[in-house]
Order: sequence, then structure tokens, then C-alpha cells
Amino acid sequence: MVMDAVARFWEHLRVEQGMSRNTLSSYQRELCRFQEWLPNKDWAAVKPDEIREYLAGLRREGIGARSAYHNLAVIRRFYRFLLEEELVDANPSELVEFPKLDEPLPEWLSRDDAKKMLNAVKDDTREGIRNRAILELLYGCGLRVSELTGLRLDHLHFELGYIVALGKGKKERAIPINDLAKAALQKYLHESRGFYDKSRSSLYLFLNRQGKRLSRQSVFNLVKRTALQAGFRGTISPHTFRHSFATHLLEGGANLRAVQLMLGHSDISTTEIYTHLDRVRLRKEYDEKHPRSRIRSGK
Repeated sequence: MVMDAVARFWEHLRVEQGMSRNTLSSYQRELCRFQEWLPNKDWAAVKPDEIREYLAGLRREGIGARSAYHNLAVIRRFYRFLLEEELVDANPSELVEFPKLDEPLPEWLSRDDAKKMLNAVKDDTREGIRNRAILELLYGCGLRVSELTGLRLDHLHFELGYIVALGKGKKERAIPINDLAKAALQKYLHESRGFYDKSRSSLYLFLNRQGKRLSRQSVFNLVKRTALQAGFRGTISPHTFRHSFATHLLEGGANLRAVQLMLGHSDISTTEIYTHLDRVRLRKEYDEKHPRSRIRSGK
């Protein structure tokens, strides 16, 4: 059963999940190492303590927290596959906590700050109309900057309420578009884009003054400039909007799996960091508002 299950897992990742060659290689490397370590090769007999012992051994060998985190993520994903295929009755890795990462959590904007950033762009000029549409899409759809600059006209499906993003490994995904982002985008298409695409020949959505596809650096500069206009002095990048998109969805009660699909994460463990962000927000709310909190009690 072991070799058959592993082979089916690789085929599932490659064909059904569209995993890139590099990512698939890293999954194979990590799972094969765990398989070689197992005293017996029966996946159904593995206990949570064995997985903990394996991860502890990796750390003793000098592997960092992020690599150990990735190892557990691979093991979890494999067991989820085994469960779906009814090859095991339980997932022992679900009872194993992910190692704490030393890296700081990503920065995100509050709802009010996100609104402040968007409103800092005045859409009363051709450039302003384009820039407002860019920021609305970054925040409203959680796009990576490369996905935004790669958007084509045929990726827009207003009548169905979504856009198509081309993510890592050239994997397409549909993302719902909200009314404000849709309105900003339609205004750009009707009132501004023709100024940039004078030859009416470009397939790309966002263009520069030369009629060419907008560069990633241009989007970074736009966000940085807008942050200064809005009065923010910290580091705000296009990815800050992506983090804010995910965090605000989870704050509003969105399902973690749904957020994973909208972000285009190949592994849900990558999306789980946003549950940490939500806990940071809850801690802040508690400290500021509960009468017994450390801040309000002066401790």
C-alpha cells in the first residue's frame, strides 16, 4: 500500500493540483525522508509522537524552524490525501503543532487604513482612474503584483462576478470581484485605458504611457507614493494589500479553505498564518477594551 499511495499522491499533486516541478520536488524530498525514517512503513500506524520525534530530530541535525514547518506541512497534506482516499482512518499530523517561526508576521492594514489608502487616490484624471483601479484590485482580490500586471482583458468576467488570475506555475484561479473594485475597473476601461492603448492592440489590462504592460516596479512605486499621500510612514507594499485581503476575510468569518483558494496557495499551511494575524488583532482588541486587560489595569 505504501508505494502505491505515495505514487498516487505525486500524481494527484502533479495532475489535479497543477503543482510546479520545483514545488513537487521539494514535497518528494521531504516525504521520502520521513518515509525512510519510519521504523515500519505502515502510514496507518504512525502516531503523533512519532512525527514530533521526527521533527525534533531534524532540528537536532541543524534544520531551521521554517524547514521543519515545511516538513510538517508536507506530512499533513499527504495524510489529508490518504484520508480522502480512505487509506487511513485518522490524520496523526493534525495533533502536531507547527514549530514557531522567528520571522515577524506580515504587516496588514486595518479596514479603516485600507479605506484611507484607497481614498488617497483621486480618480479625476486618466492616471488617477487607472491607479485607483489597481489598488482596488490589489485589496479587493488579494492579487500578487505579478498577477495584477499579468491580467489580460479576457481575464475579466464581470457578468459572472469574477476575474481570472494566473498564479504560480501558470495555474489559473477564479477570484470574486466586489462591486467597488468592479466599478473602478469599469471606469478605467471606459474612461482611461484607451489613452494608454492608442493602437488598440494590447491584450494586457494595465498599461503605461508607452502602451506597454505595466511593470511590477511601477506598481510598487504607486503603492509607496500613495502611502505617503495617505500619511503612512511605515513600509507598505502591494503585498500588504494581499495580507489585508486575507486577514479581513477571516475576520469576517470566511472559511480558511476558501481563502486558500482565492489566494492561490498550494498548501493550506501557508494560509494558516493569517489565523495568527487574526489572533494578534483579537489580543489587541482585548488589551484595549477589556477592563481586566494588562493595558487597562496598568500592568
